[in-house]
This record gives sequence, structure tokens and C-alpha cells, in this order.
Amino acid sequence: MKLITDLIYVGGISTMRYSISDTAEWGDYVIGKRIITEETRNEMRRVLAEIQSGKFAKEWVAEYKAGLPNFKRIREEQAQHLIEQTGAPLREMMKGALKLEGGGTEKFLSDK
Repeated sequence: MKLITDLIYVGGISTMRYSISDTAEWGDYVIGKRIITEETRNEMRRVLAEIQSGKFAKEWVAEYKAGLPNFKRIREEQAQHLIEQTGAPLREMMKGALKLEGGGTEKFLSDK
């Protein structure tokens, strides 16, 4: 996901599309509008309005002052998600395969 975001950041959507497989690019053209619907766009607008109004920040500050109970619970729930449980052993198996000459992978893997 970071790679896609970085490609868009560096050169825009066209650079990202140029850099991905033709199959993925085709999927973007014909499937993307089914995923990012008008309902999705409207919800994104509502979320942006909450951020701009300060509502999101106020809720975060209240959560923080309360000791982060919901944050910690959700974090733990997400750590137990099937994608994390499946991905952990796969990432462990790939560690050797992902190492790049000059240590580039270690930086990439630790870059958050």
C-alpha cells in the first residue's frame, strides 16, 4: 500500500498506473468506480467535515485523557484480525527473500 501511495505522491495517479501491472490498471478503470461509489465519496466528505470542524480532534483528546480504553481495545481486536494472523507467518518466511543488497529492505520494512 505504501508503494502505491508513494507512486501517487511522486508522480500522480498516471505514474502509479504506469508503474502497476496492466491487469491492475485495467481493474482500476473498470472496477474502481464500483468500489469508490458516490456513497463512499459522501462519507469521505462527512469525515473531512468532522476533521475540519475539530470534532475528530475533540474525540481523540477525550479518548486520550480517558486512558485510551477504546483505542487499546480496537488495537487488540485488529491485531487478532485474520489478515494479521495469516500475514505474520508469511512475513516471517519472506524475511530472507526480502533482504536487498546494501540493507535497503530493513529500512523499508521498518519505515512506518
